[in-house]
Amino acid sequence: MTHSARLEIRAALRQLLPVMLAVTPFGMVYGAVAVAEGLTVWQAMGFSVALYAGASQLAALQMIGVGAPIWSVLLTVVALNFRHVLYSASVGRHLTRFNPLEKAAAFFLLTDPMFGAAEARALQQPLTKTFYFAYGILLYLNWIGSTLVGAVFGSMIGDAERFGLDFVLPVYFLSLLMTFRARNAFYLVALSSAAVSLLVYATLGPPWHVTLGGLAGIAVAAIAPPKRQAEAGAGDE
Repeated sequence: MTHSARLEIRAALRQLLPVMLAVTPFGMVYGAVAVAEGLTVWQAMGFSVALYAGASQLAALQMIGVGAPIWSVLLTVVALNFRHVLYSASVGRHLTRFNPLEKAAAFFLLTDPMFGAAEARALQQPLTKTFYFAYGILLYLNWIGSTLVGAVFGSMIGDAERFGLDFVLPVYFLSLLMTFRARNAFYLVALSSAAVSLLVYATLGPPWHVTLGGLAGIAVAAIAPPKRQAEAGAGDE
């Protein structure tokens, strides 16, 4: 290994270690919840190996748990991961030294932390394969390993409700939802979606409250008046 490669790996590790402190508990929670929702340890692991998208994995688990149709699950996964199209377009500009196979592997490893690290590195110097794959592969292995620990832990505790694990998903998605509170008509969209979801839950019952509540929120967002320029500027301050 060359001296420059060692420096690139060290730089990747310096950026990655703080991220792993946050990602590891999240992966363990996913593994525990997956087993609590009825998946085997190996099924939970396979989900992490193949999909490698924490928010989408948790969303799919919740929807499968309430019996949502497969098209609804797939639509939700696509919607949650659509931001990766933009990530790929941005990071792709920095992968000029990667061949097509390496680019495909790089895009598979492109998570939220990987995107942030790659863009920050590219601001300082050309993004190298060593830095990118050292960061991306270690983060990927960490996600799989934390899933395994969580899945084993989940299978040992038995009743998830006893330890409040069934409450993890609503709290997680509520926190994820609140990150969009600065967007145009956020509260109108969120409250409309919640109202329709509660109404459908009380009348038709699950799983339609998830799908119809989400579609109601999308419809309100589509017809909501755009934020005026002055208001947008004030909100960004």
